[in-house]
Amino acid sequence: MKKLLLLVMAFVLEAEDLRSLLEHAHSSNERILSKSLMSEAKESEIKSTQNSYFPTVDVGAFYQRYDDPNPFSPQSTYSGFATLGVDLYDGGKRSHTIEQKKEELLAKKYDKEATKKGISLEITEDFLNYKIVQAKLTARTEASNALKAQLERAQRFYEASLATSDDVSRLEAAYESNIYAMESLKFELLELKKSIELKVGKRVQNIGRAEFVKKEIRSEERFDAIEALQYEKNAILSAAQTVDSHFAPQIRLEDTFSIYGYEQIPEFNGNPLPLPENQNKIMATIGMRLFDFGVSAQAKEALRLSSASLDAQIAYQSKEQEILKELSLSRIKMAYQSIKSAHSGLKAAKSTFEIISKKYKNSIVDNIVYLDALSTYTDAKATHETSLLHLERSFALHYYYNSKKLEEFLQ
Repeated sequence: MKKLLLLVMAFVLEAEDLRSLLEHAHSSNERILSKSLMSEAKESEIKSTQNSYFPTVDVGAFYQRYDDPNPFSPQSTYSGFATLGVDLYDGGKRSHTIEQKKEELLAKKYDKEATKKGISLEITEDFLNYKIVQAKLTARTEASNALKAQLERAQRFYEASLATSDDVSRLEAAYESNIYAMESLKFELLELKKSIELKVGKRVQNIGRAEFVKKEIRSEERFDAIEALQYEKNAILSAAQTVDSHFAPQIRLEDTFSIYGYEQIPEFNGNPLPLPENQNKIMATIGMRLFDFGVSAQAKEALRLSSASLDAQIAYQSKEQEILKELSLSRIKMAYQSIKSAHSGLKAAKSTFEIISKKYKNSIVDNIVYLDALSTYTDAKATHETSLLHLERSFALHYYYNSKKLEEFLQ
């Protein structure tokens, strides 16, 4: 008894509850990590565009040689130069680009949150399905123990010529069928555990408990995926303003300082020609696009259509969320009714099985009646446990459809 208690305690200590698995998944799941990296990429794009307001410095050098230079040109010229340049005005292109990138960053962040909540729901459903299959396996195991005991009893009776071979055969068939069902359930458990491990990002030894707070909420929060679409639309509107800046004046100022060197400088009256050793050049340029054969207009129309497309998606998903929120409340009511019905069914099946077991031991009923009662009782136990877990799933969906974090509602 002491060893059994120690084994149970070790199992409980090693078992991981749903909250710990969700929290680990948020930091280890590769899909979530991918979304985080995409957000970081957008942040780098914003910094890159912001830094474009600062002056640029370019350096260079050249070497040129004429095989047949004119009388006033050196045969070879080499130079090193540095250019300091700054865009004084670009029609608002950079400012609109920064706004576009900021909206895209917000879209990526909400997309990441949507992914986190979606993965949390997937893990929760796998977790609860695991518990459902586990409950079925537990019921089958108890049934297997009962069948084994009755089979051994029937074999002893058969050896004493108090039972027929048909009685033993029926029990053997029922026992073997139950063993096969148990193996199938064990495989289902393995599949679900591997699915959980993949999403969580680590090995899971034992599945613990999962119990949600039982309360109805009425939230006006939209799905994070809908918020992401809204910010994508805002980014498109900023991109449209960037297109408008193409027809605005573009003003740039540059200052270039050059140092020169020469080979075979031509001479005049026996003296080398005076050539500059260095030069400083300041240049201001202004340009403006007058006509582009409708390129900008078509680009802006494409952006308008993309924005309209996102509006339609937002409208559809918003309606869908409202429907799913309403259905989640109905699902909770149905789950409570299912628990009530399953409890009554379990109570009746247990009572019937206990009566049939006594009659079977006293040879008042045959093994067919006993097996039928055992099967009914086994199914009733699994159904009752399943109904309890369906209630947990119903509340998980209720919180998810109200755009809540599932881990915040776990007890």
